[in-house]
Amino acid sequence: MLELRRNGTRRLIGSSGRLYSSGVDLLAELNPEQRAAASHEGGPLLVIAGAGTGKTMTLAARLAWLAHRGADPQRLLLMTFSRRAAAEMARRAGRLLHRSLGLPASTPPPHLPWCGTFHGVAARLLREEAPRVGLVAGYTVLDRADAQDLMALTRQSLGLAQSEQRFPLAPTCLAILSRCVNTRVPLAQVLADDYPWCAAHEAELARLHAAYAAAKRQQQALDYDDLLLAWWHLMQVPALAEAIRARWDEVLVDEVQDVNRLQSELLVALRPQGRGLTAVGDDAQSIYAFRGADVRHILDLPRRWEPPARVLTLEQNYRSTPQILAASNAVIALAAERYEKTLRSDRAAGCLPRLHLVDDEAAQARGVADAVLAQRETGLALKRQAVLFRTSHHSMALELELVRRGIPYVKFGGLRFLEAAHVKDVLAVLRWADNPASTLSMLRSARLVPGMGPASVRRLIDHAGALADFRAPPAAARTWADLVDLIEHLRGDAARWPDDLARVVDWYEPHAQRLHDDAAVRLADLRQLARIAAGHSSRLRFVTELTLDPPEASSDEAGPPHRDEDYLILSTIHSAKGQEWNAVHVLNVVDGCMPADLATGRTAEIEEERRLLYVAMTRARDELSLWMPQRFHVGQQRAWGDRHLYALRSRFIPDALLANFESVGPAAPAPESAAPPAAEPLIDLAALLGAGAPQR
Repeated sequence: MLELRRNGTRRLIGSSGRLYSSGVDLLAELNPEQRAAASHEGGPLLVIAGAGTGKTMTLAARLAWLAHRGADPQRLLLMTFSRRAAAEMARRAGRLLHRSLGLPASTPPPHLPWCGTFHGVAARLLREEAPRVGLVAGYTVLDRADAQDLMALTRQSLGLAQSEQRFPLAPTCLAILSRCVNTRVPLAQVLADDYPWCAAHEAELARLHAAYAAAKRQQQALDYDDLLLAWWHLMQVPALAEAIRARWDEVLVDEVQDVNRLQSELLVALRPQGRGLTAVGDDAQSIYAFRGADVRHILDLPRRWEPPARVLTLEQNYRSTPQILAASNAVIALAAERYEKTLRSDRAAGCLPRLHLVDDEAAQARGVADAVLAQRETGLALKRQAVLFRTSHHSMALELELVRRGIPYVKFGGLRFLEAAHVKDVLAVLRWADNPASTLSMLRSARLVPGMGPASVRRLIDHAGALADFRAPPAAARTWADLVDLIEHLRGDAARWPDDLARVVDWYEPHAQRLHDDAAVRLADLRQLARIAAGHSSRLRFVTELTLDPPEASSDEAGPPHRDEDYLILSTIHSAKGQEWNAVHVLNVVDGCMPADLATGRTAEIEEERRLLYVAMTRARDELSLWMPQRFHVGQQRAWGDRHLYALRSRFIPDALLANFESVGPAAPAPESAAPPAAEPLIDLAALLGAGAPQR
């Protein structure tokens, strides 16, 4: 047994690789597969973590193991796809270290400052490197809505909105550019593969994208994609790349199955020799191709280095019953290419997953509602049940049925803070204070002032934001002066964070009351925003991180119905990833919906649809129901006669897999012999009609 000392703390490493301090085994809670991953040493490591196999615990233990073995927590980089996931892993790793080091309860655990999203890490790096790459330190990060607004302005300035032919709208133009950037695929190929109806506009789109980039440079603004692209460009300069690599001793990446090509190249650039890289993911849960992700990146990752990365697999599932896992394993085993793994569970046997064959979507809605209420009566709260679907509109019939029956529900994918007008207004003021060149922020702030019409706003743009030279119209003079005073304060030496936000909210309150009928609810949102702000070190850091990873708005109509004690969860499968419920219902498990009819052109698309079904199935802990309507009614096409289409069971559940399910069909009609006897007629209508006209 080897004894090590660091900062006066006695640590013992046993021959088994266990790490002790004060008699505590750092990896005691891990199974052998997880322990091997957490304590790996040497070259690059890829952990294939199946659904429900304790990935978060394993990665947190890996962080703690590295820190306990001597790695400086300040020099550990963890990148995930949400800031909350990074914070949770840092919290767990800190708790493990705290316990294993035998630190007193009053001593805070080691701080892990470089835990965040890809975009968050990029934004922080660029802040520090801004002067060396031609950016001002206060550059603005555009959220999706702001980026679309700027694209729309650019589109209009080039006259493309007045084109004789239909030209793509701003959101489509931005989506095309985003795909080019994230997949590193030329515009012509992106148009041919994903936007064929836009292919005739290739030259105009190229001109638009160039003008959009120029507009961002003029305003010292970056959109989401620019953050990663700028980081990638830094890594192409040898001196800068070496300095960036030297910041971290270890790089850990979560959900690596969801990286796009740009992110994949960044990972390799950060660790060109592979040593010091840990990647965790599951190829069977790669479902974000629409964001530019490609399952090939995780499938090919080990071969990016020589010798190849070590691949470890986590197969012990802590979520689902053996029956649910058997069905899920059978579905994904038919994938064309994958890492071999078979999820297993030590839980007691449960019921088989059910295949519900129903007449149509209305019957599906009634059946799901009946099942949900029946499970509620057995003691299973609505919040512990979920209904999942491929596309948001697939739940429309069910939502109507839930409303009719008075069953409260939450549908995930509603508004977020940055999509709410009142929050965008407040953030626009903060952004304008930090970046005077941000025309979008200036325009949004100025439009809040009563009396500032379009002509006045255009004059303000002509002044390039020079507030001292601008004269507001008389109707706006006093309120405009208040805004100018606020901006000058925020830019001055007297500004203090987070008091700055409270000052902006105070300024905004009368505008909220003037603009919104539900001003009280919106101001409550802003008070929640102020509470979030207190956890950030600076105004610039707060605005950037909120833009990259906004929380959901508390006033969202799709949010939890607080007037009810309980509510059912409705969610798209994409939004459900990473979640779990005791009972899960999956709608429309038929060809045309799963796989979607638009995804039947290429093998890669079909395989992603298979993975979507697998992700949906593995969200269930105890009960799983797959629903299969036989008919879909066509609401607006009279040429179809009786106006319905027949649907077949999803190709992802062929006959060979049916033994893994319990089939539940529609109730059969009663046989003729069992029909009740006809009631005695009250009158003999035939006799009366045969008697002719009544006699007077």
